[in-house]
Amino acid sequence: MIVVQNAELVRRPRGRPPVRSDDETRRVVLEAAGHEFRSKGYAATSMTDVAQRAGVSTKTMYRLIATKADLLRGVVSARVGRFLPDFDTDTLDALPLAEALERMLLAYGQLTLNEEAIDIARLVLTEGDRFPEVAAAYYETAVVRTCEAMSAWLRRQCERGLIKLDDAPTAASMLRGMMIMEPQRAIMLGRRSIHDTDEIAARAKACARLFLDGCRVAGG
Repeated sequence: MIVVQNAELVRRPRGRPPVRSDDETRRVVLEAAGHEFRSKGYAATSMTDVAQRAGVSTKTMYRLIATKADLLRGVVSARVGRFLPDFDTDTLDALPLAEALERMLLAYGQLTLNEEAIDIARLVLTEGDRFPEVAAAYYETAVVRTCEAMSAWLRRQCERGLIKLDDAPTAASMLRGMMIMEPQRAIMLGRRSIHDTDEIAARAKACARLFLDGCRVAGG
């Protein structure tokens, strides 16, 4: 028995266990917060619950993320941030106009028409009146950021002489609504299931064609 114990002691790594970086800890905390918000809602979620799920102390969590509103903002921002590279103007400019717009709308559909996104949107609609910080966090990190990204691309296409728009932000808002409003509403009201990638891609293609070509009869 002594020999075995000594062997185990020899094999056991020495020194302190590796310390997780603040960035990695923040990622773990936001992932835990997302689970808590989706399963309990905003009001019923506590910072302590999030810390326990993340496996960190509340002191560490408060040092990294000070308020529950900041937690929600971080959850939404992290999701949006994973898709923003698909909105990169330089990358999209290398593609034909219609294909670039389809890719941007596909990314936006994948961002917004999945179960996690629908749960967060439902949370905002049901609890935003009681907690204005919830609505503000969602609007700033989801609506404004994606609209600005689309607007930037549309302005770029105007500068290239490929399209003509009087108001890029308004056009971006119309594009966003055309792409996701009806499908998202149907899902939230329980009238249909979550869209798969093929459905989102087909809708992106149809929306891009309608936006770029319009519905006016040639010569009319």
